[in-house]
Amino acid sequence: MASGNSSYDYIVVGAGSAGCVLAGRLTENPQTRVLLLEAGGPDSAKEIQIPAAFSKLFKTSVDWNYSTEEEPHLNGRRLYWPRGKMLGGSSSMNAMIYMRGNPLDYDHWKNLGNDGWGFRDVLPYFKKSENQERGASEYHGSGGPLNVSDLRYVNTLTRAFLDAAEEIGIRANPDFNGATQDGVGLNQVTQKNGQRNSAADAYLRPACARPNLQIVTRAHATRVVVERNRATGVAYLCDGVPRDARAAGEVILTAGTIHSAQLLLLSGIGPADELKLAGIPSLHDLPGVGKNLQDHPMVSVGYQCKQPVSLASAETLPNFLRYLLFKRGPLVSNVAEAGIFWRTRDGLQVPDMQLLFGPAYYRNHGLEKSKEHAFGFGPTLIAPESRGSITLRSADPFAAPAIRANYLSHDSEMRVMIQGVRLSRELAHTKAFEPFRGEELHPGTRATSDEDIAAFLRAEVQSLYHPVGTCKMGNDPMAVVDARLRVRGLEALRAVDASIMPRVIAGNTNAPTIMIAEKAADMIRDQA
Repeated sequence: MASGNSSYDYIVVGAGSAGCVLAGRLTENPQTRVLLLEAGGPDSAKEIQIPAAFSKLFKTSVDWNYSTEEEPHLNGRRLYWPRGKMLGGSSSMNAMIYMRGNPLDYDHWKNLGNDGWGFRDVLPYFKKSENQERGASEYHGSGGPLNVSDLRYVNTLTRAFLDAAEEIGIRANPDFNGATQDGVGLNQVTQKNGQRNSAADAYLRPACARPNLQIVTRAHATRVVVERNRATGVAYLCDGVPRDARAAGEVILTAGTIHSAQLLLLSGIGPADELKLAGIPSLHDLPGVGKNLQDHPMVSVGYQCKQPVSLASAETLPNFLRYLLFKRGPLVSNVAEAGIFWRTRDGLQVPDMQLLFGPAYYRNHGLEKSKEHAFGFGPTLIAPESRGSITLRSADPFAAPAIRANYLSHDSEMRVMIQGVRLSRELAHTKAFEPFRGEELHPGTRATSDEDIAAFLRAEVQSLYHPVGTCKMGNDPMAVVDARLRVRGLEALRAVDASIMPRVIAGNTNAPTIMIAEKAADMIRDQA
């Protein structure tokens, strides 16, 4: 346990994906002392390791269990945002999809003025992080900490989905992280021997025995200590007891898109006018903190299944035994087993739609249960124009911040989502699904016009759990960090997580977050 005035070279705040990477990489130098603070507890719940059980972690003690403010374009609904509150963060409760996004995403970051962040710049860090079970190649690495594997279990319905996509002219893509992104294919996953391989498994556990790493769980950071324009430490509460630790080198925020921005604001770093309203003295006026929030909205298009082949029967005793003994069978499924990257109109440089498929009933984040066999499509907008914000409600560090995602605020976004619903229906009505397709559960066959589908979307759209951007990287007036991820205008303070993305990538965000931390570790060591 860190005591008052404990001193380290680096204090890393947040043991999520990025924090685990930095703790692991920085302590490879035995002379470097690192303190890792995590507000949650250990990642010991059995559901964490069982791939198909991830939704059972939602709204439990390992989930921050956030909700947005009333969303103005979604009937005023407050949308649930699960966020991991444990070692490994959200990598300990996600669907384990290993996805990098489109190479042009990173070239766009570079074109915004972020030198060193083009795809050819970041590809070595993706490869460095990866132990690709298929082996090393031009696009993949082997021998890295994070295990990337093919699915050990592929449901019959998922095979039908692949056939259905090819039936309507969508070409097969065996590697979404290879030369091209477009097409249909099975997702690769961050699993090892049929179990989740979180950032805590991959990076933190191998480092735990190092004497130069100290991990403190249930440590809620309340403020970055800044003296003479330099971050010198962190104040935190551990089991209700106030503590502080000092950093001789740097304070590194890896608390995620919500909490990294929140902690900066609580520390007096952010828009001065907003800080005043929250009762916090402005230490450093940085107007972009908490702005530029982006996320991927999705919706579930679901069907009854006429045959008992879905994951509805995954939790039988034989399947539990099969999993416990051999790490095989339906409990190894990540649920979102396959997907499509698709361009909804001509002229787009990158896909704007990711359509996921799961051989299960999936609605309201999997919190609504059904014993009936079903399958579902998840059309997802992956090139959103909407921008939201994270703001403080008060100066209380334990008060949840106000999250405004502002989903579907642009008409073009609604058009893309409507096309995603129509694509889902086209897939469901192929010959490949004929043996399985039962009644359309949602939106239901009465929803035929664009207006009907738009009403369904406003009532049912949810987050796909990819919030980014609240401490964005750049050199414009709203940038929070520079291209070396240093908080602008202050010394010895960085943000290193998905919050620094200037624009959300076209795909799942966990692998890119790990890449960001791998690259940051090199930048930090180079500067030391």
